[in-house]
Amino acid sequence: MQPPSHSINPTDFWADPYPTMARMRHDMPVAWVPELNAVLLTRRDDIWREEKRIEVLSSEQPHGLMTQLMGQNMMRKDGDAHLSERKQMFPSVSPRTVQDTWLQQFRATTAQVIAGLKDRAEFDLVRDYAMPVSAHALCAMTGLINMTPEEMDRVSQGMIDGCANYAGDPAVTARCHDCTASIDRHISARLPKLVFAPDASILSVLSRAGQSDAQIRANIKLVISGGQNEPRDAIAGGIWALLAHPQQHDLIRHGTATYRDAFEEYARWVSPIGMSPREIARDADVAGYSIAKGTRVFLMFGSGNRDADHFSNPDAFDLTQDRAAAVSFGAGPHFCAGSWVSRALIGDVALPMFFDAFPNAKLIGDTAFGGWAFRGPIRSDVRV
Repeated sequence: MQPPSHSINPTDFWADPYPTMARMRHDMPVAWVPELNAVLLTRRDDIWREEKRIEVLSSEQPHGLMTQLMGQNMMRKDGDAHLSERKQMFPSVSPRTVQDTWLQQFRATTAQVIAGLKDRAEFDLVRDYAMPVSAHALCAMTGLINMTPEEMDRVSQGMIDGCANYAGDPAVTARCHDCTASIDRHISARLPKLVFAPDASILSVLSRAGQSDAQIRANIKLVISGGQNEPRDAIAGGIWALLAHPQQHDLIRHGTATYRDAFEEYARWVSPIGMSPREIARDADVAGYSIAKGTRVFLMFGSGNRDADHFSNPDAFDLTQDRAAAVSFGAGPHFCAGSWVSRALIGDVALPMFFDAFPNAKLIGDTAFGGWAFRGPIRSDVRV
């Protein structure tokens, strides 16, 4: 039996995918969506089980948007090839390196961003706080300290827009190519210097591990594509969530929850990375349906994270509920390599330092959100 077909309105889905995904989880949890040219898996248990079947749901997608636009990075490899490159990157993103090297730098650059906002009565959480905090951290971690925070944010956004450009808009593709060219120029300028002065950055670590030039460039682009927008959106979104839900913030103030809890609950509730694509490697049964080789499948993390079979209050920002079943960082061998970095930067630095600096911050007006493959606040103004 083939999956049923379910049409969506792409504009509405981008603005708010959750009502559609709730209906799909209830009525057709595995469905072909013609507007996305893909089969969507929307229930948490199906995502959890099927993501691990790499022999069927392959990450190797030579004709996929990410591979075509950014090169074949480790996220587009399976098995030993993926594991090898993941291990080569690990020294830069390990819990020990995060604690001993990056945490101090995160605090220092976040303090600089805060100092630049101290004389302002109002500002945008996304553009003025979350963006530079995330970008400064990513410039340091990638080794691209020759790139400005503004350019880091631009090239990251350009790549994720390109990788989500399933409608094939040529202008979006052109912007993505411009962004990847900028990254290549910055890598070319930094690599010779890191040969003589190696450090803990990803660029330096991958170079010393012996990765080819093409592998290094593809993997740096991978890190930038997810390493800027996800923390940026989670920082701004996490602050917004706490300001919009003061009773939840009180749990932190009273010591019954932490800012890391707030980050992880926000990442469940409004998943910054809401989807991961796969390609069917051979005709196979997937979650009870026959799916043909070559079919594109989307693992809808944002939907699985609101599955009522696993979360007591799935559609609410609730620090008291059990989040153990969340798939915010993935569920299989491609589990996010930067998860420890995200927890430290967002939960241990960006959120607590913001509220320490601006204890009287209030939201101004409404905050608009957008996206389904990648989702976050577009603008969120605060008065401090």
